[in-house]
Amino acid sequence: MGHGEVRDLYAAAGLVSAVSYNDFVIKFANVNGSGSASANGLFAKALFRMGIPVALRNIFPSNIEGLPTWFEVRVSEQEYLGRREGVDIMVAMNAQTYREDIESLRPGGFLVYDNSKPLARELERPDIIDVGIPIASLLLTEFHDLKQRQLFKNIVYVGALSALLDVDFTILTGMVSDQYKGKDALIRPNIHALELGRQYAQDYLDAPLPIRVRATDAVGDRIMIDGNTAAALGCIYGGATVAAWYPITPSSSMAETFERYVDQLRIDPESGNKKGVVIQAEDELSAIGIVIGAAWNGARAFTSTSGPGVSLMGEFLGLAYFAEIPAVLFDIQRAGPSTGMPTRTQQGDLLSVAYASHGDTKHPILIPGSPLECFEFAAEALDLADQLQTPVVVLSDLELGMNEHLSPPLVWDDARKYERGKVLTAEELDSMERFGRYLDVDGDGIGYRTYPGTHPDKGAFFTRGTSRDEYAQYTEAPEAYTANMDRLLKKWETAKKLVPQPEIIQSTMPRDYGVIYYGSSDMPMGEALERLEEEGIELDQMRIRGFPFAPEVFEFIRRRQQVFVIDQNRDAQMRMLLINEGDVEPAKLVSVRYYGGLSISADFIADQISAHFEGLRRPRLSEVKP
Repeated sequence: MGHGEVRDLYAAAGLVSAVSYNDFVIKFANVNGSGSASANGLFAKALFRMGIPVALRNIFPSNIEGLPTWFEVRVSEQEYLGRREGVDIMVAMNAQTYREDIESLRPGGFLVYDNSKPLARELERPDIIDVGIPIASLLLTEFHDLKQRQLFKNIVYVGALSALLDVDFTILTGMVSDQYKGKDALIRPNIHALELGRQYAQDYLDAPLPIRVRATDAVGDRIMIDGNTAAALGCIYGGATVAAWYPITPSSSMAETFERYVDQLRIDPESGNKKGVVIQAEDELSAIGIVIGAAWNGARAFTSTSGPGVSLMGEFLGLAYFAEIPAVLFDIQRAGPSTGMPTRTQQGDLLSVAYASHGDTKHPILIPGSPLECFEFAAEALDLADQLQTPVVVLSDLELGMNEHLSPPLVWDDARKYERGKVLTAEELDSMERFGRYLDVDGDGIGYRTYPGTHPDKGAFFTRGTSRDEYAQYTEAPEAYTANMDRLLKKWETAKKLVPQPEIIQSTMPRDYGVIYYGSSDMPMGEALERLEEEGIELDQMRIRGFPFAPEVFEFIRRRQQVFVIDQNRDAQMRMLLINEGDVEPAKLVSVRYYGGLSISADFIADQISAHFEGLRRPRLSEVKP
């Protein structure tokens, strides 16, 4: 593509070549294990340092190296940072996926590829612009080491993109210098590879393209962070001292990050000893068992897992629910059932965690929609578990947990006190004639507890998962069991006031239609709703952030003719949960479901809702005249 050819090709295709800034999707198609991740991240972080809002999505296989991987960057000064359908710039570096990568380009989009070998004629599209760069040929003359030639392919295309998109080159070279600080032998070759790509684009291509970037101050003081890292920090600041886990994608990075921060932040200033422990258990059953045992003894403890781990933890969760022991579980959801797609995102565990275990069990759930909420809800979950004396689940997913997102700085109030709930001291036990572990003294369904060893002969030292009376004495009397289960329901009512309340955005006079969504579906919702408003479809909105549902959730539904419920699963699990938990007319709830393994897009949401209204506008057959 020589100078001026972009404009000619645009004109031939009937496309507009007007310059646009900071508004595009660029996707990198690579081979897993080729070293592309660091190069693609370098490109994305350079835009972030230019003050441009970006969202990153790493789409990688669950198998070993050699399979296709993609890295997508949404660039949007308007802060539309959810996933969008269609790609504006495709950097196609994997011959195995050329066809689907080229097909994903929007008309007028740009295909950046290594044209050291010509592109097959059957892959050509007349409505896109080919941007060929002879990457392999450039490296052949400059680098003699075969490994460097392979790794620097990715660096060369980043250098070319810096010219094609007008990226600040000093930021890129500065980031390389920072990354390899202390390893000077690596700095010069990497910068040389960047310069190779940039110089070629400047000399032989029509650079910059009509799609380009420019520095802004739109980012402000925000940071880039993934939800798992934010949640791990929330656990540190929230007082967790015990983490037990078994490795499983996409949750493993949370426990690993917690361990790293324990080594830095949980150090006793006098002795220098760590004040925290991380245990990699032999399986998920052991992990949750360790958490429950630690919490029974007064520690703040958590585990992180995904759907298969939740399945294995069911029996222990039932024990903690019935014996009323605090525990915190982070479920970073992936696509199931079974092994499913371990490196794809979904919201398929909602029902399984809400009613985890056998019998009549219900567990409070906190549902963050951003890294900041992952941080805040982690600390809040530890408080709630102590207050309610029950397992609490923080329900995230791969999209939120493993991908980096723009976030306000994570701020902790040093004056904040931990809510440890109803824990009796030795002095309080001495003043009591008889301690009743499961007595409802305050009418909120929550009894008083003790840490083992608080008093030499009063309080609880052991617990059981079998039926008992208010004084923890074993009994199978129907009235005792029924009374206990009814008290647990009273505690459930108390929980409704303590879990994060829904976020409601509505007009002064409620509209006829509304939309309910949760978790990572928050990311594309703003863009989807704006698109619907352009079509004349206005919706009141509610983001659910906690379970049990607050009364406001059902009031929102009651006051509207129909409410769309956004689910990233096949079976409309949020819709099912709303119907099961409230007096809801099922026909009022219209399901919008996506379960392909990618994060739900603004286009998908808007198209589904728009199609529903289009269906309502169609005349009935009886109204159509012959």
